[in-house]
Order: sequence, then C-alpha cells, then structure tokens
Amino acid sequence: MSYNKIDHKQFIQALNLPEKVKIVEVGPRDGLQNQSKTLSVESKAALIQQLSDCGLATIEIGSLVSPTQVPQMANSDAVYLAINADSATEWRMLVANQKGFDRAVELSIQRIAVFCSATDAFSLNNSHCTVAESLARIRLICKQAGELGISVRAYISCVFGCPYQGNVEFNQVARIAARLDQFGCDEISLADTIGVGTAGQVNKLLQTVSQFVAVEHLGVHFHNTYGQALVNILTALQSGVRIVDSSVSGLGGCPFAPGATGNVATEDVVYLFNGLGIETGVDLNKLIATSWSISHRLQRLPASACALAYGANSQEPAIPAQSEAIGMKNDRCQSLRSSNHSAE
Repeated sequence: MSYNKIDHKQFIQALNLPEKVKIVEVGPRDGLQNQSKTLSVESKAALIQQLSDCGLATIEIGSLVSPTQVPQMANSDAVYLAINADSATEWRMLVANQKGFDRAVELSIQRIAVFCSATDAFSLNNSHCTVAESLARIRLICKQAGELGISVRAYISCVFGCPYQGNVEFNQVARIAARLDQFGCDEISLADTIGVGTAGQVNKLLQTVSQFVAVEHLGVHFHNTYGQALVNILTALQSGVRIVDSSVSGLGGCPFAPGATGNVATEDVVYLFNGLGIETGVDLNKLIATSWSISHRLQRLPASACALAYGANSQEPAIPAQSEAIGMKNDRCQSLRSSNHSAE
C-alpha cells in the first residue's frame, strides 16, 4: 500500500509519538479462544507461521488452561511442539495457574504470560478466586520462573470497566500493577477486556499507573467494542507506551465477559502506524492475506476495516480465498437487505 509523502519525523515529534512500537500478536490465543469453531493443531501452527512470516516478532500462541473452561485452547501444548522452536520470533504461552506453569516447564517454554483482574467480581467468574488470591498465585509462579530464567508477562483485565461490577478505580489498577512489577514481570499489559475505555480515561489511567511502574514496562490491550481502540492506542503512545497488543483479523472476545467483542485488528493497527511513520517491522500486505486466510478457515468475515476495504478493492491474487470471502460479504449484505424488507 502507498501513502501520500509526509515528513514522518517531524510529524512524530509534533505528536510526541515513538519511532518504533512493539506489537504483541495475541490472535492465536485471545483471538481464537472465543471462536465457536475449534481449529486443529495443524491449522493453528500454520496461522502462527503465517503471522511470523509477516514480521510479527512477538506472538502469543496459546494457553495452558483447563480444556473444560476454554476448549478452544485444549491443544496448545501440541501447537507449541508443532511450531518452529528455532525461529527468531518470540513465542509466549499463557498459563492460568501452577498446573499450567508446570506444564510450560515440561515443554521448556521460556516465555509465559499470567493474568489477573482489576476486580474481585471478574476474578471470581474467570479464575474462581479473589484478586488477592490471584496475586498470591502469580507471585509464586514468578518466583519459580525467575529461578528458571523464564520471562513473565502479566495482564490486568477489566482496567476500565467490569461486566459484573461496573466502574473500576484506577488506583486499584495501579496497586495491582505495582505488585506485578515487584514480582519481576517484564511487561504489564493493561487490558480493556470489554472495550469501554475512552481516550481521556486512557490518559488518566496511564498517568496513575506510571507513578508506580515505569511506562516502558507497560503495554495496552484494547477490545474494539465501542470502536475506540485505535484512538485509545494513539493516546497511549502519546502517554509514553511503546507496547501494543492486537489480534489478526480482529479476532477475539472473552468467554467470561458477556458482550465483549474482538480485539483491535492487527492490520488496522499496522495501517495506522504506517501512516504515522512508526516502525513495526510488519508487512501489511502479507498480514491482510493472513487475515483473509484465517477468516476463511473460521467461515467468517474479518473484523478489520483495513482487511475488508482491501479485500473489496484489490484484485491481487496474494489474498487466499479472497473471492469466496467477498462472496460471504455480499451474501451477508443481501441477507441483511432481505431481513430489513421482511421487517417492514
């Protein structure tokens, strides 16, 4: 894709933006865990390899959790064994508890992710424990991980709002982030699990949390429920954040957060960053092709404005199953028109 030529360096300086951003691709885990269709080990490994080939340097490949709780992640250990262990890509695996951590150690996984919530209500529904109990478990995992040289990334869910409790106090988020930082977590991702955050709230939250945790250790993780994810990301970058989570094709949602839609689409994020002159190392054309490819496998359309626009306007053969996907889009539009006529 091409853009009008602008002085990116001057633009970046004027808006207080970074020259480079780290994108953490969470599609194979956070994206797929809420899909009705469960993919095979081979399909997941193929997706992960495609994402790596796009230039995404950090990919969360799955989660070692109870298959009863999250059946779509039941084959995550097999997925890890199926991918290229010698790749320069940084693979991460989410672990839910001590059992998951022990399995990660058995698999010789060197980078894991852990999670807790900003509210007891969500934590009890998601992990069957309070926030305090969750932090106690994470502290033990971090201690063991440190002894084994395993890198730990942490998520804090529901930082802007909880589906069970409502509003969340930013001071509570800051206290949790400070504890995770003390435990030795390399990165702490602030997750808008239900996608209710706005730019003003993002600015205020980061001001609050950065009083306790260095902003270079913070990442942001936005769901696009209310269409605010991209402006929230831009606000976070202007506040000093340099780590952004996203999911190919806008895949996602949360099994424990009613009403939450998908994560912000990686291709939309890369399109934004390319236009601003921010380096990501990601090939957007390959990424859009990957978006259509996984959407085809899941028999759905991409939840990405960028992928949909490109798919509708481009005749490039690089996009797998493009004609079928566009046909799906046209069929859906026709179906909606028919429904509207019936309602009338």
